[in-house]
Amino acid sequence: MDFLRNGILFLSTKSKKENTPSDVIDNNMTDLYRLLPEEMEAMVIGMGQPRYRADQILHALYHESPKDIWDLHQLPTTMLDEIVAAGYTIGSANEVHRVVSEDGDTTKMLLNLVDGTLIETVLIQYESSKHNGHPRTTICVSTQVGCAMGCVFCATGQMGFERNIRAEEIVAQIIHFAQLLRKREQHVTNIVFMGMGEPLANYDETIRAIRLLTNQRAFGIGQRSITISTIGITQGIDRLADEDLQVGLAISLHAPNDKLRQWLVPTAGPHSVEDLISAGRRYFKKTGRRVTFEYALIDGINDSPKIADELACLLRGNGSHVNLIPVNPTAGDFERPARGRILAFEQILNDTGINCTVRVEKGSEISAACGQLRTDVVESIKRPQMHYKPDKLPKSD
Repeated sequence: MDFLRNGILFLSTKSKKENTPSDVIDNNMTDLYRLLPEEMEAMVIGMGQPRYRADQILHALYHESPKDIWDLHQLPTTMLDEIVAAGYTIGSANEVHRVVSEDGDTTKMLLNLVDGTLIETVLIQYESSKHNGHPRTTICVSTQVGCAMGCVFCATGQMGFERNIRAEEIVAQIIHFAQLLRKREQHVTNIVFMGMGEPLANYDETIRAIRLLTNQRAFGIGQRSITISTIGITQGIDRLADEDLQVGLAISLHAPNDKLRQWLVPTAGPHSVEDLISAGRRYFKKTGRRVTFEYALIDGINDSPKIADELACLLRGNGSHVNLIPVNPTAGDFERPARGRILAFEQILNDTGINCTVRVEKGSEISAACGQLRTDVVESIKRPQMHYKPDKLPKSD
């Protein structure tokens, strides 16, 4: 049922058919959304079917959003029977709750995967920047349930790590929103791996999902329309540079020195700042893609003019872009800086010749930052809300 809490409307959207044991995908079943086009071809040829059947399945999966095998109406019934008998199925992500921003540009969904796991996915639209008459439409996907990185200002980091999300489950998030957008005669223009979890800590599944989403026989989005955000797994950054992919890379820096960064990101190494700067240089040299450094601005902690000067010295001549992100208040005692303080920080970087922008604020009133909606809903269901209150907050000069 729908309910209103803190001025936010949560929509419960149960499917018409309740889940029964037979609806839950067995661990031995293979989701068709997992198969790359060449793997889909191998499957149909192995069944003695012509090669074109693979493209029929792929088109249906990525452009018609079938809910189960029997929705593949292009295929003969005998082939459908054989696909089921061979252990294949079609997974999906079912909508549990939906929250929409006041301006209608941001939609956050809590999705239920086939094993009952709850994850978040966000749709963000920018009406002012049109793509052939349509708004720029970005889907922010999750790659893990929870996160082991432990960032003190991040709702997902505070919930701990539960499990990795499989490639087909990442794709299912996109498919769910793509179906919604088709009804509006719109389409996905960008995908960012900036939701719950650390994508490079779930490396193989993240890369498989990207190859599925960018293959022209599958979802077909351009590689340059995808950005991966990482808290700083340097080995993963180097591996990504060797993948021959043209995806964007955003590195979550958040501090210009190791002492402050280790406080904000407890899992960071003793030399993580220089390690990340070096990894970013290597990525740019190998791929030719400019790296973005994300910097969450936290009032009184990492937003002073002195720290801005330190960050400017660190990045001067680097050729990278800095994306300043006023922090979303979570369960902790963190606040975003005043507007004037944000602009002053930006100005210091720009005056030093560093390309810098402040992220356009979207969906702050609906807890659009990763992990917030899931935390709100799960906590309200399971137990009274608990607040993380760190001791000895470091102060920005």
